[in-house]
Amino acid sequence: MRARIFRRFLWTGFLLFTGTLLILEIYLERFTADYQQAELKSRLAAVASVLAAEPVGLDRNQFVLRAAAQSGLRIAILTSDGTVLADSRGDGHSELSLTRPLASPESPASTVRVSAPLQPLADAVIGLRLRLFAAALVSTLLAGAIALLFVRSFSSRVDRLRQYVEGLLDPQLPDNELPSADDGLGQLAQSLRRTAPRIRDLVERLKVEGAQREAILSSMVEGVLAVDKDLRVTFCNESLARTLGARVPVPAGVPLTHFVRDPGLLEIMTRVLTSGVSMDAQRLTLASTEAYSFEVLASPLEGPTGRGALAILHDITKLEMLERVRKDFVANVSHELRTPLASIRGYAETLLDGALNDSEYNRKFVEIILAHSIRLNNIASDLLVISDLESEKSAQAQPKPVSLRASVESALRTVESGARVRQIQIVTDAMEDIHVMGHELRLEQAFVNLLDNAVKFNKPNGEVRIEVKRVESAAVVSVADTGVGIPSEEVPRIFERFYRVDKARSRDVGGTGLGLSIVRHVVEQMSGSIVVQSQLGKGSKFTITFPALSREPVVL
Repeated sequence: MRARIFRRFLWTGFLLFTGTLLILEIYLERFTADYQQAELKSRLAAVASVLAAEPVGLDRNQFVLRAAAQSGLRIAILTSDGTVLADSRGDGHSELSLTRPLASPESPASTVRVSAPLQPLADAVIGLRLRLFAAALVSTLLAGAIALLFVRSFSSRVDRLRQYVEGLLDPQLPDNELPSADDGLGQLAQSLRRTAPRIRDLVERLKVEGAQREAILSSMVEGVLAVDKDLRVTFCNESLARTLGARVPVPAGVPLTHFVRDPGLLEIMTRVLTSGVSMDAQRLTLASTEAYSFEVLASPLEGPTGRGALAILHDITKLEMLERVRKDFVANVSHELRTPLASIRGYAETLLDGALNDSEYNRKFVEIILAHSIRLNNIASDLLVISDLESEKSAQAQPKPVSLRASVESALRTVESGARVRQIQIVTDAMEDIHVMGHELRLEQAFVNLLDNAVKFNKPNGEVRIEVKRVESAAVVSVADTGVGIPSEEVPRIFERFYRVDKARSRDVGGTGLGLSIVRHVVEQMSGSIVVQSQLGKGSKFTITFPALSREPVVL
């Protein structure tokens, strides 16, 4: 920057100065030549006037030689037709001549010519040119030195202004580095000195506001996405990036098609960019590692480079899942209640229509009504249990240390009669006395449901194997059976309410379809987890893991 200014000033000054000297030299040369030529003409005129008045006599040669010696000029006498009668010098050099008619009676119709050579004039002009060139050279060098000093001083002041402007946002930047002269640069420096604090304050406020907006947008649960006029991502908060499995943070300038390949979102953003009008909430499903459903609100976003678009994506995946669960639950409850209610109504109407007096079937019909009533009662009881487990009151109940071995043994006593009837052998491999934090009645109920399923869905002469052991800081309870097993595609859904793998057999053995759902709620409420391993036709194994207490509680 400094060298560029220096060269520009130096060459501009040099060209101006050189041009001025050249014009001055040409003018002085012409002026000097014209002046000397005019002086010579005046001298020639004066000499010619004097000679024209003198008598020539008979000897013309003596006259012209004597006149030439006296005047130092070339003198000649010519006839009226230009014939030379006498000449003081016979060379043919370039000369300036002037003629006058002779008044002497000895030479009628004759003229005298007075001539002077032009070479002295040319030599004088050349000498003047050399002197002017020398003077111009000295002046150019002197002007160059002065210009160099000026440009260096000017460049130094400009550099100080540039350094001050580049460090304008530094609050520690000293003001005494600025030029303090009264010229234009000094006034510019004073303006910068007055403006700098306001600029720093404005930038700091913009930084704070930008950081606040960034923090708010980044911490939002909703996804925030902004693009420019070319559909390139200018901002994407962490929530949306992690949901879509993108790298965090998302670099600015990435094309939207590289970030998310969904025609629905591209259409929304393109429409907002084109129309400049906000769009109402629209539901959209984006596929990444999993399928996510969003409610999208989009609006135009004015920016320094043109119109962009801003979209707020509210994740409604869980809400849609809950809606599906609610619909499935209503459908399943309706289905589960319809069959026993239809049976109760049908047999009751049959009895009222006359079968009440039929001694052969009346008792059987009443027993069927009783069985379906018990089934309805069981469904209602299990629904109340699930409702209680999901209620805030149950979640706020104070947990206490519970012995896993005692809970399993109590559950075994409940199902052992059913196991004997079905000829199912129950084996306890390892039963360590491990305590966990939880609710004793709920935990026992969960084990009853788990063991009851293992017995009811087992094969004749089958086996149920139970194990309670400590693995590092965890308590592990496993229940394995040799029953019918669960198809692999059905395993993820077995904990849903009223979901049955074999619907016909479940109703035959009196299941409500809510047992495993209760087990999952109890385990999760105790900060545990449950895993299922099953092979169709070979049996299933349920493994429950709880955080174990570090030592057994002391009972006072």
